[in-house]
Amino acid sequence: MNNVETRYFCIAEHYLRINFADPEVNNMKLIPSFFPFMCDPVPEDDLVLSVTVDDSLKPIKKEDRERLRVFETGNGAVVVDLIKDGGQQFIFKDLQGNECSMFQINKDNNEAKCALAGKHDRRVFGLQNTLMLSFAMATSLRQTIFIHASLIRQNGYGYAFHAPSGTGKSTQVSMWMRFLPGCDLMNDDNPIIRIIDGVPYIFGSPWSGKTPCYRQTKARLGAMTRIDQDDHNWVETLNPIEGFTSIVASATTLRWDVNIFRNVCDTVTKIVETTGSYILHCLPNREAAEVCNAAIAVKP
Repeated sequence: MNNVETRYFCIAEHYLRINFADPEVNNMKLIPSFFPFMCDPVPEDDLVLSVTVDDSLKPIKKEDRERLRVFETGNGAVVVDLIKDGGQQFIFKDLQGNECSMFQINKDNNEAKCALAGKHDRRVFGLQNTLMLSFAMATSLRQTIFIHASLIRQNGYGYAFHAPSGTGKSTQVSMWMRFLPGCDLMNDDNPIIRIIDGVPYIFGSPWSGKTPCYRQTKARLGAMTRIDQDDHNWVETLNPIEGFTSIVASATTLRWDVNIFRNVCDTVTKIVETTGSYILHCLPNREAAEVCNAAIAVKP
């Protein structure tokens, strides 16, 4: 392939390569949040995923694929097809129904190709979604999961607050940062949890929703806490089954892919076995942060 720009990235201590065909059109300007994660080239065997961005990519012929589902993400629709050779094809559409990207990933989930469509904003949307989903698929086989959460760090431990959008994750994290000592924001939407030598760690990522917090950070996972709005502040400790259900609901999973979903569940089980799971029933105030911190924070 002529005229290709190749970049390497380290995300949650996994290595990703992106090949940009026609770099005058497709390049790092589409993914500025990835700059803090750039690294030197690594050997092929160290890569968890290689993605080639090439707008000449064509859809798999209809006779060679089978429609699995179409689902809504809140930001648009995703069309999923199973390819005869065991790989999958995805098409991302925005809220107006415009196609933004198509990507195909092989059955081993370690090589993907992507074609972008439309003007700059649509291409950004398409590539960001392609990279996040393909990276989640590839790393799910390596005890790694994405969590839809806001992530705060205190005294070397990461505390993930997860809940549906608009429930108050970012508000609680802002209370910790404002009123509790030694806190910093690691990520505000899609941190990554990885089990390393039996220990769960949580990492910043290039995906952070509306808050531009793209940090190459790592901390021991301190607790998983779901936010539930209430008229007073109190913390509920979840049993293992409740904790598992709560975390899986906030994890990025492909439930139709048995292998990936099984691996995600195994990783969540390890998290539950080693980390406290809670519900913070709360108001959006300082007391909520103080009550929560007293209940879940790992003591020095």
